[in-house]
Amino acid sequence: MPKPLLALGCEGSANKLGLGVVSHDPTTNKTTILSNVRHTFNSPPGTGFLPKDTAKHHRTFFTRIAHEALSTAGISPSDLSCICYTRGPGMGAPLSSVAIAARTLSLLWDKPLVGVNHCVGHIEMGRVITGADNPVVLYVSGGNTQVIAYAEQRYRIFGETLDIAVGNCIDRFARTLGIPNDPFPGYNVEQLAKKGGSVLLDLPYAVKGMDCSFSGILAAADLLAAQMREQDRILSAEGGKLKEGEVRITPEDLCFTLQETVYAMLVEITERAMAHVGSKQVLVVGGVGCNERLQEMMGSMAKDRGGSVYSTDERFCIDNGIMIALAGLLAYETGFRTPLEDSTCTQRFRTDEVHIKWRDD
Repeated sequence: MPKPLLALGCEGSANKLGLGVVSHDPTTNKTTILSNVRHTFNSPPGTGFLPKDTAKHHRTFFTRIAHEALSTAGISPSDLSCICYTRGPGMGAPLSSVAIAARTLSLLWDKPLVGVNHCVGHIEMGRVITGADNPVVLYVSGGNTQVIAYAEQRYRIFGETLDIAVGNCIDRFARTLGIPNDPFPGYNVEQLAKKGGSVLLDLPYAVKGMDCSFSGILAAADLLAAQMREQDRILSAEGGKLKEGEVRITPEDLCFTLQETVYAMLVEITERAMAHVGSKQVLVVGGVGCNERLQEMMGSMAKDRGGSVYSTDERFCIDNGIMIALAGLLAYETGFRTPLEDSTCTQRFRTDEVHIKWRDD
């Protein structure tokens, strides 16, 4: 009986450098996670992570994280079947840093190289961890927002953001409020939102068919934040008394309002996709998928439709190396290889460009 195949996955499309080892047995379709190591580049509060700084972080820590991933898995390079890396989408400089490192390991260890679509990695890892069969997928992260369903060996995009991603909207609003980036901005916004809810402020609601738009919502939220600061200044000068009928704006209520608005939009387009394909399952993947309020809202919608929601915790939602290892290993088993001369990366690599040869359902 053939041995299970092993893959090292290398992920670095944004500010998280992740490497991990996955074992997959094609005869039983059993997947085993042997290691999942991650290191995050955090910029100071009120700032975002620049491509050059993020790329430098990945170059600095790659060797250390790779060694830890192999050591934790208890394997040597000779045990690996292939080296998998994120080909895109993502930020150009960090992607290039990790692609070069993966290419170096491929040459050093004489192992085949497999370039992986970042979104497909999220989906396949989500399916394995949750056991979701054939769900509608909501992919929500700092760089991507898509509603996806599988058909004829492709992950078809039903709807997506027309401008910035939902995670980018939340992260940028965290900067507006000066919220720390550690462990990550969206988590800190979520914790503040849990303390809010005394008032739901007015923000635009931008759903256009199956697509969403978030830049206008961010601009409106920034204006409310400016009003809050001005209100605080006036209250401080005038002894802390609100005018009759005036509502006190707090960071907690701003975060609560932003979450409620953007997540309601995501639930709406996901429900529309479920109705279109006749699915009763929703799989939420990507870093924003960790958010408990999003999971709760999506669960209420799915329950009303007689369906269910599948989601994971931060180990698998947030960018990681094992999702790249798994998707790469599935492609490797179908005979896919990335020749060294084609081992490039791209900031724009659409989910529906990938031939999902390993699925025939």
